[in-house]
Amino acid sequence: MRFHADLHIHSKHSRATSRDCDLEHLAWWAARKGIAVVGTGDFTHPAWRPELKEKLRPAEPGLFRLAPEIEAGVAERLPRACPAGTRFMLSVEISTIYRKGERTRKVHHLIYVPDFDTANRVAARLARIGNIAADGRPILGLDSRHLLEITLEAGEGAYLVPAHIWTPWFSVLGSRSGFDSVVECYDDLAPHIFAVETGLSSDPAMNWRVAALDRFRLVSSSDAHSPAKLGREATAFDTELDYFAIRRALETGRGYVGTVEFFPEEGKYHLDGHRKCEVRLTPEETRRLDGRCPACGQPVTVGVLNRVETLADRGEDEARAAPPPCAGAVSSLVPLPEILSEITGTGTGAQAVARGYERLLGALGPELPMLEQVPVEDIERAGSPLLAEGIARLRAGRVIREAGYDGAYGTIRLFEDAELRTRTAGGLLFDAPAAPGRRRRALAEAPAERRLSPSAPGERGTPAVPLPAAPAGGGVLAGLDPEQRAAAACTDGPVAIVAGPGSGKTRVLTHRIAHLVAERGVPPAACLAVTFTRRAARELRERLAKLVPEAAPAIAVHTFHSLGLLILREHGAAAGLHRGFRIADEAERAALLAEALGLTPERARRTLAGLARAKRTQRPLVGPLAEQAAAYRRLMEERNWIDLDDLVGLAIQALESDPGLTALWHDRFRWISVDEVQDIDEQQYRLIRLLAPPPTANLCVIGDPDQAIYGFRGADAACFQRFARDYAGPTVLALRRNYRSTGTIVAAASQVVGIAELAEAVRERHERVVLHAAPSERAEAEFVVETIERLIGGHSFFSLDSGRSAGGEAGLSFGDIAVLCRTEALAVPVAEALARSGMPFRRHGHGALLDRPAVRALAAALEE
Repeated sequence: MRFHADLHIHSKHSRATSRDCDLEHLAWWAARKGIAVVGTGDFTHPAWRPELKEKLRPAEPGLFRLAPEIEAGVAERLPRACPAGTRFMLSVEISTIYRKGERTRKVHHLIYVPDFDTANRVAARLARIGNIAADGRPILGLDSRHLLEITLEAGEGAYLVPAHIWTPWFSVLGSRSGFDSVVECYDDLAPHIFAVETGLSSDPAMNWRVAALDRFRLVSSSDAHSPAKLGREATAFDTELDYFAIRRALETGRGYVGTVEFFPEEGKYHLDGHRKCEVRLTPEETRRLDGRCPACGQPVTVGVLNRVETLADRGEDEARAAPPPCAGAVSSLVPLPEILSEITGTGTGAQAVARGYERLLGALGPELPMLEQVPVEDIERAGSPLLAEGIARLRAGRVIREAGYDGAYGTIRLFEDAELRTRTAGGLLFDAPAAPGRRRRALAEAPAERRLSPSAPGERGTPAVPLPAAPAGGGVLAGLDPEQRAAAACTDGPVAIVAGPGSGKTRVLTHRIAHLVAERGVPPAACLAVTFTRRAARELRERLAKLVPEAAPAIAVHTFHSLGLLILREHGAAAGLHRGFRIADEAERAALLAEALGLTPERARRTLAGLARAKRTQRPLVGPLAEQAAAYRRLMEERNWIDLDDLVGLAIQALESDPGLTALWHDRFRWISVDEVQDIDEQQYRLIRLLAPPPTANLCVIGDPDQAIYGFRGADAACFQRFARDYAGPTVLALRRNYRSTGTIVAAASQVVGIAELAEAVRERHERVVLHAAPSERAEAEFVVETIERLIGGHSFFSLDSGRSAGGEAGLSFGDIAVLCRTEALAVPVAEALARSGMPFRRHGHGALLDRPAVRALAAALEE
């Protein structure tokens, strides 16, 4: 029986792996890839091994398959052409670090066992040596020979394979911390090693150049940290489907077919180089430069090809012409999603790629057989002529190679860029409908849509939009660009200004108010500007003070809360308030609610949060929350307290109770400007309507519906559209030029938001944006830590063990780096990952210090 095996993978218990690295997802992806046998990975981990025992059932000798009910669930989600039935082999990768021969050695090894009893014995022995619970791939201070001895003594059939033997760090032949031969590493037990894993940055032909490797069977595996990466490399067999037959094939060659490989240039350590300086070197160039980076003079990272040449006994042509007797067949492939990505001009995670991949699996079966064996005519019928042509080129080895170096993956392409551009732009893969994209929430006709440059975010060379000349003329509006000037000069009736990011929104808002006062004769006291935060309000006041120094103190600038308080200070009785009312802070209100209703402090805070959301969204309360709300109101009234969220609601109540009050405030503020209108909630919109009644009030709203960020607080960007309906025929203007961000940031943001023309960049591009798609929050956090370690040059063993750093890359310190998270919740895994790494960091959030019990206790003690 001919089949593929991928025997080096990791579970969800290893660092920087996907949470989907469980048995169900591994089996599902293996069936889609066409892999019959998959390693379990990480069998020494104390949480993973019990899960393996629970979900796996014995199959053929030494192999396992999912329990029938679990396997049936996997099968239901597979295309008919991809049958279920993946077999599992118990496997684990062990990292050893130790001193030998006056050098520190760091070597990775793969251990395979045929049953759980043997796995238990291996785990028990290793647990006495080091911590096997911290990582699915444990790191132990153990000589490689000793580890091999433990493996051989654990039980019949157990064997060890040196992992990715050429990786510069952490491998048996690695240039940084390995040996010059397998025998030197394993000493007298080396005869028990009969196979070695070549790794992603070398292929069998490179290994054939080293005579000392002639006796070993070469194996390839994916080293997958997420299920979708299964099968990027694999080993092919033609033997019985059982553990001992696989072991025998590797030991004797009977039943061993060969390997499915990366093109070695795609591996991230194929060539030499210095990634910090973007210097990639061939071995000959490195030798000519004496191993130094020509840009900075630092030592370069010596890649796999260079290391192979150092140990080689044969030339490249000689090795290919006469492979050693143990050599197998070699099939160099590119993963199907990467092919589809190249053809469609999108990322591998794009929907077009996913749809194409699913359609091909349904029509032609699993990925590896499709790439290796399916007739190109069938591929053309199921896909497209371009896809069929690409796979034909792949099988013939006619690929374009851009080699990886110093930790940066290389690129393998099947088509030249110019060649793809000459093909039909649409229908490159399938006749799928164009993605609808998000339509901009426009209040009036948007400018004609412009397509972004097809270059990826960060690609250099796209020119910035020329800086527009300021219109002629002086006055307050001098210095504004034409769009800004038009917006600031529009002062009568309802006006909506759609202001893109970095377009000078605050500048326009303040200049418009200054123009009203200085050049249109509007009394400053008749102007009101409303914004969201005290900081924003302070900035508005400061800018107005510079534009109209004498008039600025009379211009009312408020947050929504301070505006509500202003109304209640003057007319609180109309809202049922008594003289001397005060705003209670959250700690006081939570303590009051907890004591009165018998709630825990945490439950009281959650209840308050629910009440606040209900107020902002104006949703009716039902059930226990309604009862708690009634009790809460009663308690607050008894103490003559109100909370922050009452300010807007009670102000509305006061105004609506007396039409005369509404008219009074309308006469007081005849020109009203509202900032960040996309973030206002229902209550805030009602207050604005009362102060500036439709349809003809002099009301200016400014914001950007694509920057709405407070939906979780009840904000609704639809208020922008509601304004257009309520204030019939408003004047709508747009600010499109981004003065804050470079073209790189603007292009990247446009692609993320899904809008063809989010803004026009004025600043030239200088930086590069890297888009990293992480399979899980944990993997995302680990990527953040990895990136920081690369930037600062690494700070720990794990920095090097994970390939995170080879030395300083950007000359940065910890204080130069910030990590931004969209929400507090997303910051948690990042903080945990940073803590695990040992990096010093400070976490900033929105919570007040007094919300922390320890700080409240300290403050109370200081007051006594």
